[in-house]
Amino acid sequence: MRIVIQRVREASVSIAGDLHSHIGGGLMVLVGVREGDTLDDVQWLAAKTVALRIFDDEQGVMNRSVIDVGGQVLAVSQFTLNASTKKGNRPSYIHAAGHDVAVPLYEAYCSQVQQLMGREVMRGVFGADMQVSLINDGPVTIIIDSRLRE
Repeated sequence: MRIVIQRVREASVSIAGDLHSHIGGGLMVLVGVREGDTLDDVQWLAAKTVALRIFDDEQGVMNRSVIDVGGQVLAVSQFTLNASTKKGNRPSYIHAAGHDVAVPLYEAYCSQVQQLMGREVMRGVFGADMQVSLINDGPVTIIIDSRLRE
């Protein structure tokens, strides 16, 4: 699995012009599931997401997690995170997990983050044509790949 975490002042998802989800300060997380991903990937990434110290402390040092600051999380599925651009200029999504694998793992990730935080995780709608808006705070953007574990 690959995730892109963005520290945000606010973020939202709209579908067909209607607001679906919205958060204030916290994390906007794009979630890409690949073939071969498992619940182990979900658990590792969820733990990383909630413990990642990317919020400022009193000295302005990134030393606090989303839990520490009472932030919110908006998680949006995004199969394009698994694009391969190795050959040609048209991305290939051959490594992206199919619906039958990706949906349960995306939902498991959201549920695991929610359990670890003790508060609701807002979500997009898997497979929908979503318009995502955010105000990136910093900007701070972190990419994490569960297969690299770095």
